Amino acid sequence: MANALSPLRPSSHWTGWGQWLALITMTVDHLTRYVLPWDLSWAGSSIGRIAFPLFAAMVAWHGLFNTRNPLRYSRRILIIGLVAQVPYMLMPRASDVLILNVCFTLASGLALGTLVRLGWQHYQQQTLGFGWLLLGAAVGVTLWYLLGFWVEYGHNGLLLIPLFMFAMHALSQADSHFQARLWAGLAAFPVLWIAGQMNASDMAKSFTVGTCVLVLILAAGAARRIPAVQVAMPRRLWLAWYPGHFALIALWLLITGRIALGW
Repeated sequence: MANALSPLRPSSHWTGWGQWLALITMTVDHLTRYVLPWDLSWAGSSIGRIAFPLFAAMVAWHGLFNTRNPLRYSRRILIIGLVAQVPYMLMPRASDVLILNVCFTLASGLALGTLVRLGWQHYQQQTLGFGWLLLGAAVGVTLWYLLGFWVEYGHNGLLLIPLFMFAMHALSQADSHFQARLWAGLAAFPVLWIAGQMNASDMAKSFTVGTCVLVLILAAGAARRIPAVQVAMPRRLWLAWYPGHFALIALWLLITGRIALGW
């Protein structure tokens, strides 16, 4: 059922392929980082950098086009994050600082993007005054700043979904008029800029930005050319994979003595 915030509903067949690709690339990243004994850092800096922008793009897409209640969708992602947080915290890290896993980043980014769209919509309909709009913007920026220190991928990660939503909306509505195409192109630029700030190495930047470029091309109309995936991702597998694969990795690390519980 289409999101009430947007009358458009482009084809979402690509997200069926995206689910498989996101899980595979995320798992490759985590296996090479935590499990395999060989130095395969190149895999994390290449294949592994596809996962987060792809997850963010699918969350933004569904929040924009495929769900009537994006905030409820955000809460479902948050529940997965809560379940995954304990095994996530058992992963070996360079710092002991508490970091919330990527589901918190995705859920918060979707909530921020949805609230921005709702606020702007009500302002355009003159059901929200400019003063309230500024107050809401100030609260949103404050929450983004504070939360960015605690979630995976930080401030840039939190911004990626709202910027994806903005760009996808503009690109999906662009027509043959020059002004509309120009606006859509400008709307896509912040996504690519933020994506380029999220990694240190040139290889990692290339894979992250490249993933975002492909998604934006899909939003511009290429999505309608993507056929439905032949083997759909089972819903239970999709919901359980993130916390489940961390639990299995944590169990393996405990068995092999690479981590120890401080009990």
